Amino acid sequence: MKRVVVIGGGTGVFNVLTGLKKYPFHLTAIVTVSDNGGSSGILREEFGVLPPGDVRRALVALSSSSTPLLAKLFNYRFKDGESLKGHSFGNLFLTALERITGDFSSAVKEAGRILGVKGEVIPVSLDKTRLFAELENGYLVVGETNIDVPKHDGNLKIKRVFLNPPAKANPEAIAAIKKADVIIIGPGDLYTSIVPNFLVRRIKQAIKSSSATKIYICNIMTKYGETTGFTARDFLTIIEKYLGKGVLDYFIVNKELPQSRYLKKYQKEQAQVVSFSPKDFVAELQHKKKPQIILANLLRQGKLLRHDPQKLAKVLAKIIEK
Repeated sequence: MKRVVVIGGGTGVFNVLTGLKKYPFHLTAIVTVSDNGGSSGILREEFGVLPPGDVRRALVALSSSSTPLLAKLFNYRFKDGESLKGHSFGNLFLTALERITGDFSSAVKEAGRILGVKGEVIPVSLDKTRLFAELENGYLVVGETNIDVPKHDGNLKIKRVFLNPPAKANPEAIAAIKKADVIIIGPGDLYTSIVPNFLVRRIKQAIKSSSATKIYICNIMTKYGETTGFTARDFLTIIEKYLGKGVLDYFIVNKELPQSRYLKKYQKEQAQVVSFSPKDFVAELQHKKKPQIILANLLRQGKLLRHDPQKLAKVLAKIIEK
């Protein structure tokens, strides 16, 4: 059975895992732990736990429980009550499990057993750290949530991101990468869900030295404050900046355009469809350098413009089964 490692966080990785779990692969999700907003941020501050949000999404995505209600329960978010409003039940559950088991890693494993997870979910690090972004004007943005939802001018480009204090890799994450046949990166928010994983000590080197086939999935939409005005070339350039050139074997880009009525919401958020221009990838398209470019119709039409799990899994499975 092929061992597939998916690295990232948020809804992008959720869609990858949801689609691939129907295939005969051993799946491992390695998820970021730098979130400090919303329910995760509150629990992190009040209880000193690692942020559970991205871990919860991955657990639900890989759940093979015969009771769909259990997965819905983990994703349920309280809408009322002063103390519980905004909290996800799954986040509270993981926080309680950490107190019972004594550590976050054990809590994730126990939650996986309860949900009947097909595969594994591994936090990229067990260290408590914070994400910082330096903008092109030298301004420093503190915390993942302030990068994700900018209070500053979102048209300013991010010069670099870093973790403080530095975080070391979870040994289980390194072991999973070493055993992987295929490593899938993304999709997801570039600077808050994807790149933070490469900033954890030993993770980048483990990926680079792995003999696994390495795939990066480009986002469908840009995000104001993170990737304003980005093209597909820009996304690949940033990944190669933090991971290294010549590491990726495949770069998957959506070529399906959304219906105009679904773009109004995104225009208000100053987000655009990520454009692909062949002239930006001449060497890659002529197979003179890596990665190999794969263009495919991957869009799920609807109010939220995201990758369709089944369409994406079909493209990924063809690469994996090679």
